[in-house]
Amino acid sequence: MKRPVRIGLYVVGGLVIAVLLAAFVATYVMLQPERFTSLLQSRARAAGLELTLASPASPTLWPKPALALEGMTVRASGADTPLLVASRGKLVLPWHTLIGGETRISRLEVDGARIDVDALAGYLDTLPSRPSTAGAILPTVDAGFRIERGTLLRGNQLLLSNVDIDAGRLANGLPFALALAASTADGTSYALELETTPRLSRGVLTLDDVELGLSSEPRFAASLRGNATWRGGADAGASLSGRVTRTSGPPYSLVLKITPANQQDPLYVALRLDGENDRTDIRIPPIGFTEWWSGIQAGGPPTLPPLLGTIEAKALDIGNVHVKGLRIRATPSVPAAASSTASAP
Repeated sequence: MKRPVRIGLYVVGGLVIAVLLAAFVATYVMLQPERFTSLLQSRARAAGLELTLASPASPTLWPKPALALEGMTVRASGADTPLLVASRGKLVLPWHTLIGGETRISRLEVDGARIDVDALAGYLDTLPSRPSTAGAILPTVDAGFRIERGTLLRGNQLLLSNVDIDAGRLANGLPFALALAASTADGTSYALELETTPRLSRGVLTLDDVELGLSSEPRFAASLRGNATWRGGADAGASLSGRVTRTSGPPYSLVLKITPANQQDPLYVALRLDGENDRTDIRIPPIGFTEWWSGIQAGGPPTLPPLLGTIEAKALDIGNVHVKGLRIRATPSVPAAASSTASAP
């Protein structure tokens, strides 16, 4: 290679390195990682949480202005066990931050998060309780967030794996979308999708144009549409209807309603399923169901869940047990009773 050509290549290479170095310095100066990590930590402290990073945040411009976070740990103030540990994270920033605009985070992305249920429950117990007569609230979340490849644990026990959560900004009067997918300990995958427009006015929260989907491919997929209202406490109501498709049988029509608590009755969730061979029309008190499930988990005697209504199935297969003509009926004055014909190979 001739000397002039070699010198020219050196010059061009030097200019490229100088431009890249200048761009990195400019990016660091314009984004000012310290102010955004301080913003995130201050918001955590305001919520009673402590956020620490294994190393200082590093800026990047592609594909959007962002700060890369390494080794995120979130714990309740004064707690020993972290409620969230993540290998990596990213703060996505608006483009106007490059010209000294408002210090604002548009999106938080977390990869490889491990969430401890007991630590999370302990943190929630420290939050101040609201009076039962207080109206509804809508927590404002300025930035959307994404959790990828997460796990949900209770101590060393795995509850959910492959957790993926994607949520947009939550604000009064703006469309909101949430998508959640996870796998249980036995490998069964579930997915949930929610779209609605929340509106809060004078202590009443209304969820308009609710679209709710729940699926476990390829076993079943359910889709519901309707509206919901919350006035605070147990004063909640909803009316949703839709369809459930299954690979193991004909589809169901589905109606889901929530009736608020009053002086005589607790909050009830009413579920009606109508299929070709099956019919379910029941009401379940969520608080009573939670207490029943806690008792079962604690090793209490097996009992039927607290429900009112009827369940009818022409045929039901559970493992090696084949049930024909199943009928369960429960009323406020008569305990749940079941009749059927069962056989096993």
